[in-house]
Amino acid sequence: MLLSRMATGEPEVFASVQGEGFSVGVPSVFVRVAECNLTCTWCDTRYTWDWERYDRNAETMVLPVDDVLARVLALAGESIRNAVLTGGEPLLHQDDLAALAGRLRERGFRIEIETNGAIEPAAALAAVVDQWNVSPKLESSGNKKSARLRTGPLIRFASLPNATFKFVACGPADLDEIESIAKAFALPRDRIIVMPEATEPAKLGDSSRWLVPLCQQHGLRFGTRLHVMLWGSDRGR
Repeated sequence: MLLSRMATGEPEVFASVQGEGFSVGVPSVFVRVAECNLTCTWCDTRYTWDWERYDRNAETMVLPVDDVLARVLALAGESIRNAVLTGGEPLLHQDDLAALAGRLRERGFRIEIETNGAIEPAAALAAVVDQWNVSPKLESSGNKKSARLRTGPLIRFASLPNATFKFVACGPADLDEIESIAKAFALPRDRIIVMPEATEPAKLGDSSRWLVPLCQQHGLRFGTRLHVMLWGSDRGR
């Protein structure tokens, strides 16, 4: 399994609380894989995929699924039973993640996967996921529409009862695009969260103040980014 590294050089497998989405605040162990199929201009984990700015050999490492499992179990101890598989883009590693998730579920874990929604999930992986946190990208992400909004995958996710959708808003105009995407792909409105783009606490607060009234106006759920509020852009938090 191709994982990103923390600043210490260790694989980015860490215990924290879920910072975003419908399970915000839940104690969790995170596994961050490397590589991504998109190139968001505001991405806060560029070190997982941007090999023009970062050294791929220094930022990634390969670990067997057994080793990743052992690290998750050690960090979880007896108290944490939620695992979040994130990236990068996890669906570039579906076979490895299906194996890891299946073995974690055998040990009583609940599995969340963070994905940009541009890759369709394989049946083997979908069978062992409790919650999909799907984050379709907007025009403000800098990605071409054909890459970030793919009909097959998004319709598939919209059909899954355990899929939630979170959008990162950079400005007020993004709310109209969110409405358009939700309508085009029949995304359940009660499973949509809109979050401000921010990697530092001060910007998170400033952006939240203009975003909350717009969420009220559109009848969409506002979501904060707890990890940014607490730790900014620190890795492994």
